Amino acid sequence: MNKTHYRLLGAVSGLLNGFFGSGGGVAAVPLLEKAGTPPKKAHATSIAITFILSIVSIIFYLINNSVDLSGTVILIPSGIVGALVGCFLMKKIPTKILKRIFGGLLIISAVRLFFV
Repeated sequence: MNKTHYRLLGAVSGLLNGFFGSGGGVAAVPLLEKAGTPPKKAHATSIAITFILSIVSIIFYLINNSVDLSGTVILIPSGIVGALVGCFLMKKIPTKILKRIFGGLLIISAVRLFFV
């Protein structure tokens, strides 16, 4: 993957993250894998990309008073626990299973969004 491809990946990830909140990872994982990044490293890299993009997005949304801070405060502690468990499990889960879980979540999300 050359610099132009990385810039395009960054732009697509940023656009999706701004639209959907962390949606940039959905594009980043398969594109990183296609570029030759091992699957588990692609997932971890996607999280790093999404983290920075989420900071930029939250600043914008806070400026525009578009964040439910009371809901955020309630969700963060359990989200941290879930993130820690997910990181631990990703190390243990075989790559083939990880890809199937990720694909399944994408399909479920797509169907849900399409029909809701």
